[in-house]
Amino acid sequence: MADFTKARGLLETFKGGRYLYGMGVLSAVGPATAALGSRAALVSTEFPGSDGYVWTIRRALARAGVDLVGSVAGPRPNAPTEDLARITDEMRTLAPDVVVSFGGGSTIDAAKAAITLCSLGGEIEDYFGTGLVTAAGSAQGRDLTPHVAVQTAASSGAHLTKYSNITNLATGQKKLIVDDAVVPQQPIFDYAVTFGAPASLTADGALDGVAHSLEVLYGVVGKPAYEEIEAVSAESIRLVVANLPRVMANPVDAACREALGLATDLGGYAIMLGGTNGGHLTSFSLVDAMPHGRACALMNPYYTVFFAPAIERPLKVVGTILQDAGYTDADIDGLRGRELGEAVAGAMIGFGESCGIPTTLSEVPAFTDAHIDRALAAAKNPQLKMKLENMPVPLTADMVDDYMGSVLAAARDGDLSLIRSVQVT
Repeated sequence: MADFTKARGLLETFKGGRYLYGMGVLSAVGPATAALGSRAALVSTEFPGSDGYVWTIRRALARAGVDLVGSVAGPRPNAPTEDLARITDEMRTLAPDVVVSFGGGSTIDAAKAAITLCSLGGEIEDYFGTGLVTAAGSAQGRDLTPHVAVQTAASSGAHLTKYSNITNLATGQKKLIVDDAVVPQQPIFDYAVTFGAPASLTADGALDGVAHSLEVLYGVVGKPAYEEIEAVSAESIRLVVANLPRVMANPVDAACREALGLATDLGGYAIMLGGTNGGHLTSFSLVDAMPHGRACALMNPYYTVFFAPAIERPLKVVGTILQDAGYTDADIDGLRGRELGEAVAGAMIGFGESCGIPTTLSEVPAFTDAHIDRALAAAKNPQLKMKLENMPVPLTADMVDDYMGSVLAAARDGDLSLIRSVQVT
């Protein structure tokens, strides 16, 4: 029988009794919502088999004495700005005193952003960046409407975190709200809801969880939070590496599904302790070419080589996990610097191949060199500077074209030798 004691213990440290998670917890949404308000709006996204879960939520709310004042259809993938505008307008009309969102990361992110706009006014561009929601709420003396976030996909950890990703489809660029004010007051994740997820969604979500844990771990070397983050990130990555191939082979393996839910929740824990960097930053410019999770998974081996001289300790942690799973026979303990980075990157690429994802940008049918230009421009945008600042190898905007450009060229061609290293002192 699978032992998830460590993962559950870490989640208890993170959220204590404020997080409802596990198998069969969905009906707890009723009392949890009633504790926050009596007039609820439900923002939900349909998927095959979702009707029964939505019915469970409605019944649970009614039994708890919560009046469901209306339902709002969730957004398309990546939470486009047009969908956010619609959701915001509908939510303003309903005027709930609590919002329940039911869906994956895009649905929960859109609900966070819509709650912000309904509570504080303004335009969504006013809030992209760090801490701007809190600043506006403080200036206006207002709090956000409480949010019960019911997750349906083992992926982004949106139900646990301070992030809201919104996409401008016209420009193909994703932007980000980073603010403790948008953390849902009540997160809920019934892992049984993920049993019917298709293989592609399962892989994308799990790889997104790995990217959260991996990038945060890379970015905190030498910082006080490192020990805690290493424990969280290593367990998250280990659970995905051990269980994603098994779920791909047997989608109804309950223990493996639970493992992926725990792993991606730990990824959410990680990004509340630190920030993501290279893989996520580039993925924001690939939204029209490939799903977010696999974009991060594709890019992170190349950023691993770029960061290698500065991240030897986490590379040995990640390399050992991949070595134990059979993805490399390199001497992880004996290698140093760039050689270590290339060995771990090779193992990461092997794991990606085992999950059926592309490992070079040139394999992605919708990719063009224009995506590289977009990614380099985005890296210089002040609204996304937190990603640049989180990199373990310091980069300034005027270094982006040379150094990040070399990483993107390597990812396009599958050639690690193209990556230019910054001298780390």
